[in-house]
Amino acid sequence: MVLANIDWGIIIGFFVLSLLIGIYASKSAGKSYAEFFLSGRNMPWWLLGVSMVATTFSCDTPNLVTDIVRQNGVSGNWVWWAFLLTGMLTVFIYAKLWRRSKILTDLEFYEIRYSGKMAAFLRGFRSLYLGVFFNVLVMATVSLALIKIGAVMLQWSAVKTLLVAMTITGIYSTLGGLKGILLTDFFQFIISMVGAVGAVFILINLPELEIGGIRNLLSHENVTPKLNLLPDFSDREALITLLILPLAVQWWSVWYPGAEPGGGGYIAQRMLSAKNEKGAVKATLLFNAAHYALRPWPWIIVALASLVIFPDLDSLKAAFPNVDPSIVKNDFAYPAMLSFLPHGFLGLVVASLIAAFMSTISTHLNWGSSYIVHDFYKRFINPVASEKKLVIAGRLSTVVLMIITALFALMLSNALQAFNILLQIGAGTGLLYILRWFWWRINAFSEIAAMIISFMVAIYFQIIHPTTNLPELSTAMQLLAGVGITTVGWLMVTVLTKPTNDTTLRGFYKLVQPGGPGWKKVVVEAAVDNDPIEAESEKGWDVPKGILAMVLGCFIIYGALFATGNWIYGNYIYASLLTSLVAFASFALSRIWSNLKIL
Repeated sequence: MVLANIDWGIIIGFFVLSLLIGIYASKSAGKSYAEFFLSGRNMPWWLLGVSMVATTFSCDTPNLVTDIVRQNGVSGNWVWWAFLLTGMLTVFIYAKLWRRSKILTDLEFYEIRYSGKMAAFLRGFRSLYLGVFFNVLVMATVSLALIKIGAVMLQWSAVKTLLVAMTITGIYSTLGGLKGILLTDFFQFIISMVGAVGAVFILINLPELEIGGIRNLLSHENVTPKLNLLPDFSDREALITLLILPLAVQWWSVWYPGAEPGGGGYIAQRMLSAKNEKGAVKATLLFNAAHYALRPWPWIIVALASLVIFPDLDSLKAAFPNVDPSIVKNDFAYPAMLSFLPHGFLGLVVASLIAAFMSTISTHLNWGSSYIVHDFYKRFINPVASEKKLVIAGRLSTVVLMIITALFALMLSNALQAFNILLQIGAGTGLLYILRWFWWRINAFSEIAAMIISFMVAIYFQIIHPTTNLPELSTAMQLLAGVGITTVGWLMVTVLTKPTNDTTLRGFYKLVQPGGPGWKKVVVEAAVDNDPIEAESEKGWDVPKGILAMVLGCFIIYGALFATGNWIYGNYIYASLLTSLVAFASFALSRIWSNLKIL
């Protein structure tokens, strides 16, 4: 497949727009490193929300969804749909707490919440562990998807694809900082959604593909077994793996970028950039609604259509004989389907996929760089560095992260492989991130133990266990074992180690006002010492109301997701009932919202 001039014109125009935005934002981004990483904490909530959505709308996401649908059907998406519970918990419980903390990065949290040298060590180590190692793994997964898109749609080698895309992304990220990224994300999201939705309508109606529209697609023998929104309840293994485990364990126990229990990473960065608590809450709510209810169906429909055109991997490999067979996996089917699009719209879709790549990579570059500069370089190497030096350090670290990512991307083979590795590495740490705001006893040793244990368990299952003669464990069993071992481990360490000192605990409580029974001991002792730390306006814990709002929010978004699916499937009775449920839950949520303590 060769792109026409009109396709190249659209793609080049998109590149030019991205660079112009970066140049425009560079004027303010260079003023201070707080501007470079947080845009002056003055961003509107809708722009922050769209930026979160654009970041998670990576070019690897439709590939991942395609991989899941082709192997496990539509219901297989529960492996990531379950993370909505995490997202809504962040919206109604943690977003306002993050904004109150007034920190620049979420790693700075460690030294306002914990005390002693171990708190400093935790902050420094996590800055490199997350900012470099973990961040590079995520970006490499995204880059792998772009490599596959480039192989199909541009007929470029992996090196050429990464060289061009990374260079342009690196330039505007380095120049414009977070403000440039937020503004670029807004346009990239619009282009990405137009490309994703438009591709569906064109592909299922193309005469040469002989799909014959949505009704014929849904009745095709290759597609009908994949349509269920819930796993087959008679298949015990599928039910546990695809539904029960994600909803009962995974959402609260696993740390994953963009779905961190209690918020964190680039989601926390966006919340910290909001004008106020309400802005942080609204931005995160918009993100979750768009991420789970708005975007999945265009990808799912293309994935289902791919089962008609490319029913197995052999047919995919036969259709693209010039592509390295090692990268032709099920996730390859998404860019393979897009190769059938007509010229003009093809250029728009290629630009949309590149936009999805750039929005994710630029955010991760800026986020990782903020860790390196603020939490490592400024904290431990050069505490008196000038604003100019810190901005330069941020730009240099952005370039270095970009180069490392490109090299590592060439080592991966498919998106689902990396997704499972990331889940396993974070297994068991999530409960700690949820409780550390509301239980005074958790300390720096708790976090260090959780991090080390979860990583060692992941190494064992991914590298050591396959070399033994022990029975092979499913991904579900590995996850459960990781969660259990890590949770027990960090709880034991918490009980056996010295708690955070009173000064730090009281200072944290005064700043954030988390409330709740988990802080009762600290609040009572402070009052006895004539050092009251609970503000009058915060008396009366509103977390139970926040949890109720979380549940209603989940009903709304899941209801919208499945109502859309049933409208598409032609199940109009179910679709109408679900739409009514969404309306009722939305009304109930609006009544609760006004009673939440959000400033």
